Amino acid sequence: MPDGTHSTFCRICEALCGLQVTVEDNRVVEIHPDAEHVATRGFSCPKGLKQHRLYGSPDRVKWPMKRLGQRWERVTWAQALEEIGNKVKQLRRDLGPDSIAMYVGTAAGFGVLHPVFAQGFMTGVGSRSMYASATQDCSNKFAVANLIYGFPFTQPFPDLDHMRCLIIVGANPVISKWSFLQVPNPARTLQELKARGGRVIVIDPRRTETARVAGEHHFIRPDTDPFFYLAFLSELERQGGVDRERASKQAEGLDEVLALARPWTPERCELVTSLPAATLRELVRVFRTSKGAALYSSTGVNMGSNGSLSFWLQECINLLSGNLDRRGGTLVGRGVIDFPAFGKKNGVLTRTDRSRIGDFGSVNDAFPGGLLADEILTPGARQVRALFVTGGNPLITMANAGRLKKAFESLELLVTLDLFRNETGSLAHYVLPATSPFERPDLPFIFPLMLGLQRNPYLQATRALVEPTDEQRDEASIYLELCRASGVNLFGSAAAQRLFESMMAVHSRLHRSGRLRALPQEALLSLLLRLTGQPAFDALADDHPHGKLRDAHASDDFAETRVLTATRKIQLAPQPLLDAARKLEGVFEAEKALAGELKLITKRAVQTHNSWTHNAEEFVHEKTNHLYLHPSDAEARGITDGALVDVSTDTATVRLPAKLLGDLMPGTVALPHGWGHQHATGLSIASKTRGVNVNLLAADGPDRLERVSGMAHLTGFVVEVKPAAGPQDPSSWSGLPPT
Repeated sequence: MPDGTHSTFCRICEALCGLQVTVEDNRVVEIHPDAEHVATRGFSCPKGLKQHRLYGSPDRVKWPMKRLGQRWERVTWAQALEEIGNKVKQLRRDLGPDSIAMYVGTAAGFGVLHPVFAQGFMTGVGSRSMYASATQDCSNKFAVANLIYGFPFTQPFPDLDHMRCLIIVGANPVISKWSFLQVPNPARTLQELKARGGRVIVIDPRRTETARVAGEHHFIRPDTDPFFYLAFLSELERQGGVDRERASKQAEGLDEVLALARPWTPERCELVTSLPAATLRELVRVFRTSKGAALYSSTGVNMGSNGSLSFWLQECINLLSGNLDRRGGTLVGRGVIDFPAFGKKNGVLTRTDRSRIGDFGSVNDAFPGGLLADEILTPGARQVRALFVTGGNPLITMANAGRLKKAFESLELLVTLDLFRNETGSLAHYVLPATSPFERPDLPFIFPLMLGLQRNPYLQATRALVEPTDEQRDEASIYLELCRASGVNLFGSAAAQRLFESMMAVHSRLHRSGRLRALPQEALLSLLLRLTGQPAFDALADDHPHGKLRDAHASDDFAETRVLTATRKIQLAPQPLLDAARKLEGVFEAEKALAGELKLITKRAVQTHNSWTHNAEEFVHEKTNHLYLHPSDAEARGITDGALVDVSTDTATVRLPAKLLGDLMPGTVALPHGWGHQHATGLSIASKTRGVNVNLLAADGPDRLERVSGMAHLTGFVVEVKPAAGPQDPSSWSGLPPT
C-alpha cells in the first residue's frame, strides 16, 4: 500500500471494528477508529488502536528458527521445510498419520484462509488428531447445537435491536465483546436497549463492568448454572410462560424437558445457587411478560463443569418461551451462503471420530484439548509424536499446563506458526514466522461471513496494508509448502495441490519479485466471493472501503425451514443430554457439601487480550495478575491487601499477591488468565512480568472433562487459599507452582 491512511478492520476479536490506519515507509504509524464504518461507526477498543505496537516489536520472528538444545539458529525456509517434511514422512510411515497432530488457536479463526489451509494440510496427512482452542471456552455451544439443531455452527443470537429483556449469565461483553456475535461498542448497545424501555439483567458471581452498565445484577454461586436454568424453566412452566403451540411446530421433546425441570423449584435450587427464590420468580415474570426476551451466556457458563447442560437448558427456555426465531428474541443469521446446509451435505465439521484416550467424540472435527497431554504421553497406536501449533499458545490457555509442558518436551517434532516465540514456541523444534493481520488481505471470518453472526450484517474486504519486512509468510502459503515438503496433497487432492502450486508460482513470478513464494490471497478471496454471488474482492475493497450492508436479519426464518436434524425439527431432548442431566442429583448434593469452600473464576481487563498482548509496554499496566478476594473472605483467612497467597487445587499451587474486591460474591475468588510468561524465551517484555498462569490449577485428563463437549473445567472450581508460606519477596514466586 502507498503511504497514507487506509480503511481496514481489526481481526483480534469478533467485533471486527472498522479502522483507519496510517502507513508511512511500509510501517503502520497510527490507528484511529473508522467513523464512517457501516457497522462499528467510530468504535474501537484500546487493544485495536495499539495493536501495531505488538506487530512492530523487535521480538517478531523474522525468519524460520530451529532450536538446537537451548540455542536458536536461523535457518532458510528450504531447510526448515525439508527437515519438517522429512520428519512428517517418517512418522506417517512408521507410526501412522494420527501420530501427527495440530492445535488450532483462536488467532487462526479470525482469518479466512488460515484455518482452511491448516485443515487442508492435516487432511492431506490423513490425520484425525486435531485439537482446538474451542475446547477451552466454547465447545459446549457447538456440541449442543449439533445435537439440537443438526449443525454445530447454528448459533442463535439475541436480537439486540428489538428486545425488551436481556438476561446475561456468566458473560461480560463490555470487556470481552460478544461471543460469536459481532456487536461493536457493547456498552452503548446495552444503553440503547435500556433507553427504549428494555431491561438488562446480569447474573454473575462478580458485579462486572457489564453489570454496572446494565444496572441490574444478581449474584450466583460459581458453577451452579444448570440449577439456575432448571429453576428458571420450572418456574416458567408454573407461571404459564410455555408457548406450547409455537414450540410444537418448531421442536420435538417438549414434554421430556419440562418433566426434567419440574422437580427443580426455585427454593430447591437456591440451596446451591444462592439466588433467592423470590428473585428468580421475579426474573421469570419479567422475562415472560416482556415483548421479546432472551437469555444469553458465554465463557463463565461454558467453562464450568456442566457447560453443555447449561447451554442446552438456555436454548430450551428461549424456544419454549416463544422467543426463538422471533423478532426481539433470538435469531439465526444467514451468511453469504447457507453454510450449515453446505457443511452437512459435504461432511464439514460433522465428523464422528472417537478419541484414543477416553473415547470422546470430536466436536467441530477436533478432539478435547484436555486429552492432548495423555495422547502424547500414553504409548500405543495413534500416539501423538508430532504437533503443529497454529495461531495459539496452549501452554498458557490449556488445563494442567505444567503436565502439558512435560508432554510437549517429549515430542519428536513440535512446530509453531506464530508472530512470536511464545511459551509454546520456546519448546518448539521449529518456529515458522507468520504475517500479521496488517500484512495480509482478508474478509470477515467465518462467523460473520458464512453465518451472518453480526448485529448488522455487512461485508468488507481489506487489502494488506504493509509488506512483511523480512521472511514472514502467510499461513495458507506455509501449509501449501508443508504439503509439498511432506509428500502429501492439500485436502488429499493431487489436483488441488497442483492447482494451488501453479497459482503460487504464477503469482510469485508476476507480483513478488525478490520475495518468497506466496499464494495470490486476494484472488482466492475474490473467488470465494464470486462463488457466493458477492462482488469481487477489488470491487468490495475499492467501492465500499467502510463496508457494504447486507439484508437485515429476518424473524420466523429458521425453525421451520433451516433445521438440519434428521426430522427437520429442533430436538429438545437428545439422549446424550438427557443422560448427562440424570447425574445432576449427585452434582446437587456435592454442591451442597461445598457450600463453605472458595471457588475460583477468571477475570478479564480491557487493556489486554488473552495470552499474547503482554509483550508491549502499552499493554502491561501492571507487572502481575492478582488473586481477587472479597474482604470478608480475606479477613477470615488472615490475608491483607497486597500480601502473597498460595492458591491450591489437587493439580497445582500458584503464588501471587492478593487484592481485595468488594464486587465479588463472598466465597468467590478471581484470577485473571493469560499470564505466566517467565519461560518464554522470545518475549523480552512479557518474560519480565511476574504473573502466574491460572490454568496450572485446572485438571486435565479423561476423568476430568465434561463428557458431552470434552471441555475442561476452567472456571468455578474449588481452591484453597492461604497466606504464602515461607519467603515473601517476589523472588520466591513465579509463573510455575512452587516446589
